[in-house]
Amino acid sequence: MKLTVIGCAGSFPGPDSPASCYLVEAPFEGRTYRLLLDLGSGALGNLQRFCDLRDIDAVALSHLHADHCFDMSGLYVFSKYHPQGALAQIPVHAPVGAADFLACAYGTHEPAGMTEQFDFQGWQDGATVRLGPFTVTSVLVEHPVPAYALRVATASHSLTYSGDTGPTEALVELAAGSDLFLCEASFVESATNPPNLHLTGAEAGDYATRAGVGRLLVTHIPGWTDRAEVESDVTGRWTGPYDLVNAGSSYDLG
Repeated sequence: MKLTVIGCAGSFPGPDSPASCYLVEAPFEGRTYRLLLDLGSGALGNLQRFCDLRDIDAVALSHLHADHCFDMSGLYVFSKYHPQGALAQIPVHAPVGAADFLACAYGTHEPAGMTEQFDFQGWQDGATVRLGPFTVTSVLVEHPVPAYALRVATASHSLTYSGDTGPTEALVELAAGSDLFLCEASFVESATNPPNLHLTGAEAGDYATRAGVGRLLVTHIPGWTDRAEVESDVTGRWTGPYDLVNAGSSYDLG
């Protein structure tokens, strides 16, 4: 199981990274299965440095904010109009209503919207779906729009992705025992932060500690936020291994 950070900038693309997108790979039926967690603004270009877009098997969208899903428009164009012919339909798991939302965002007026290329399936709170070698469990978290944290597991390894969330105990339960905990930390403790929107580094560290994860991967830090302050907040609550991730970083779980 391998995780590659395609984009990790919080809220909008930054000068050094696209917005949220993570490539998860594992062996499956004699080949490599490729699952995308989110496909935010600017991510599609960088993704092509790491795989052929024709080899994407499935997409899991945590929620429908631009920095997590708007490059689905580009993937649709690639999928539908490739000069060698349209690609086969792929599953897209996302909050209910994603098919209409993304078709509107792209501007398609075709009766089928994007459904010829994407098989949209709605997340259910606490449910698990099978995607190739992965079991993916979705749990509703705290955000202004329906948003889900995702646990992606094989028979031997697991990672939990917070998506975007404000403080919620659901994240501790979902992440329990994960090898990797990919957790957002958009806020700093020294600020007066809006409620039910994002986490601080201290909250991410606290959740990692209580969930007993193997490694904390801190992500979704906006370009206007001091990474050093986020890191200081993290280490005040977490003493295990961690990284403030960068675009292009990869983590191989064997």
